[in-house]
Amino acid sequence: MDLTEKRVVVTGGAGLIGSHLAAHLRADNDVVVADDLSKGTRDRVPDGVEFVEADLTDESDVARVVTDDVDVVFHLAAYTDTNYDKPRQLFEENSAMTYNVLERIDEVGVEHVVFTSSSTVYGEAPRPTPEDYAPLEPISIYGASKLADESLLSTYAHSYGMTAWCFRFANIVGPRQRGNVIPDFIEKLLEDPETLEILGDGRQEKSYLHVEECVDAICHVVEHADEALNIYNLGTRTTTSVNRIADIVADEMGLDPEYTYTGGDRGWTGDVPKMRLSIEKLSALGWEPSQSSDEAVRRAAQGLVEELRAEHEAA
Repeated sequence: MDLTEKRVVVTGGAGLIGSHLAAHLRADNDVVVADDLSKGTRDRVPDGVEFVEADLTDESDVARVVTDDVDVVFHLAAYTDTNYDKPRQLFEENSAMTYNVLERIDEVGVEHVVFTSSSTVYGEAPRPTPEDYAPLEPISIYGASKLADESLLSTYAHSYGMTAWCFRFANIVGPRQRGNVIPDFIEKLLEDPETLEILGDGRQEKSYLHVEECVDAICHVVEHADEALNIYNLGTRTTTSVNRIADIVADEMGLDPEYTYTGGDRGWTGDVPKMRLSIEKLSALGWEPSQSSDEAVRRAAQGLVEELRAEHEAA
């Protein structure tokens, strides 16, 4: 699919990936961002795009956003693991949003849909994990909700004449990110430069991809893969441990804190302590990350230290 001169809807476009995706697409397309601002903020929505505040669990709001002149919907809106204290809400509302979007797409005749899934659908799988690994056994409510969403996407792609792209992400990092390990460490060290609490044992090790590379990979796959349902992992060939992230953040802040640990081999219930996705399928399509996992973490940390330090000083 050629991503030029299209009318594009980006749900969740005030979030980390959605805001960068909208900015990437706006030069060559008419872009509409839909977000309820429950997690993202209005100032993250890039200039030059139309913004609609919308609750995608509400069918009437979805109808306002997805109209018959839309060419492609990028569905990124979702509750994440940060809402884990309300697991039923996370599962039910993620599924409702995806069902509402797909139902409306079919109703008005939109032929292209892009969905952002997660590596959490694999559960604790052998590494590197390819797209055809089975059985998919998620261990978190978030992973279960993404797998349910993928099932809906597959149904609409195979039975309702849509072309669908589904992306299973590694950990995506970058500017404006909040509620994740890098900004969490920075915020803790701004409060107490001497000590840093690390969830788990610090040996959890995962793949990290910078958000700008993530967006570039998404667009590359959409433009070059044309099956009814196109499932691709997005990540790096390397991994970074939580202890290494702490080292990088401390180095970027010019600090040497003492680490303390909450204990156990995972940071929270449902955390997959070791994750590395196979990106051979992505590579065969002609896209490779230019940065290692460590490099992505450092690049993200550099920008986030500046952002969060300014916020801390202004508070």
